[in-house]
Amino acid sequence: MSAKDHPNNAPGVPMVYPPAFERLQIKYMNPVVKRMARFLPGVAKIRHRGRKSGKTYETVITPFRKDDTLAIVLGHGKTDWVKNVLAADAAEVVFGSRTIRIVNPRIVPAGGDAEGLPFAARMQARKMAVLVADIA
Repeated sequence: MSAKDHPNNAPGVPMVYPPAFERLQIKYMNPVVKRMARFLPGVAKIRHRGRKSGKTYETVITPFRKDDTLAIVLGHGKTDWVKNVLAADAAEVVFGSRTIRIVNPRIVPAGGDAEGLPFAARMQARKMAVLVADIA
């Protein structure tokens, strides 16, 4: 299956990474990085609740912060964790031993207006969508 036919590929939220990379990352890389995330600079975990199950999940992310705004580039498209955060309208982001709450999540589509976002997120927003949220 190609990235353009993948279910995570949504209008304005393209899946940039190939599905084979996504499977490799989910199965092998994420379990290791999740355990080490609190020690790795630039890596965090987003804690969100399932839309249907209500179960709490943690997903490894690479967030970018500017003032009271948090941006997460969506290279894998509109994945389940993104849908969960949008449905709940909130989540927690764990940076090492610090936890912050994010509210009002929204998606800036690929190539959309990324003005005011952190520099790294603006550069990637040309080809990828960005989840933007306010820090509560």
